[in-house]
Amino acid sequence: MTVLDTFRLDDKVAVVTGASSGLGVGFAKALAEAGADVVLAARRTDRLAETAEAVRALGRRALAVECDVTDPDACTAVVETAMAEFGRVDVLVNNAGLGTSVPALRESPAEFQKVIDVNLNGTYYMAQACARVMRPGSAVVNIASILGITSVLLPQAAYSASKSAVIGLTRDLAQQWTGRKGIRVNALAPGYFASEMTAEMPDKAMDEHVIPRTLFGRLGRAGELEPALIFLASDASSYMTGITVPVDGGTLVS
Repeated sequence: MTVLDTFRLDDKVAVVTGASSGLGVGFAKALAEAGADVVLAARRTDRLAETAEAVRALGRRALAVECDVTDPDACTAVVETAMAEFGRVDVLVNNAGLGTSVPALRESPAEFQKVIDVNLNGTYYMAQACARVMRPGSAVVNIASILGITSVLLPQAAYSASKSAVIGLTRDLAQQWTGRKGIRVNALAPGYFASEMTAEMPDKAMDEHVIPRTLFGRLGRAGELEPALIFLASDASSYMTGITVPVDGGTLVS
């Protein structure tokens, strides 16, 4: 096997949550390019159909499943559907997420809880469901954020707290599952990438607080995050577990 071969996901089955838009679409297409069949999970089924067509255009099979990750039974149903259709789950990309930018003194308990429910609880429920059927050598990739590690002076308490928790969850699940079940669990921590989520943020906030913190002086672009995902999902990272990989344009060192 060559070095490049270790990045291949031929005949593997990957589950991607939040696959109807944003980074999830790019992740699904990248997994397909690497050779995986992809199970696409999200609440917006109309948008999932578009992602499924993009995966099939790359020559791989796609299965779209409606799922609200805050519902443990819905997460279990995604995995049961994947097993019925493909007979295996080898990779989970826990991408479903919700972002807010609300000053802490104005953020209601319900608003805070909603972010935690999606970003943290949903990650846990889906990881649980997949780990029950995953074989040794499988990989879980939790999508965290550099805001789980640092701050860019924007009011994102709920989001930052949830992503810090995802990083801690990643470490603990790796400790529990890697030695006993052979499942690697790592996290990918993106910086600010052009997406639906960042498009909702005021231009002034991006120009004053985000872009000056990146050494490249710009947002991340399409195609700059997916290679790191494939690295963590594939045998290229076979001796790595419990770690968080930032892809942040130098934000953490600026």
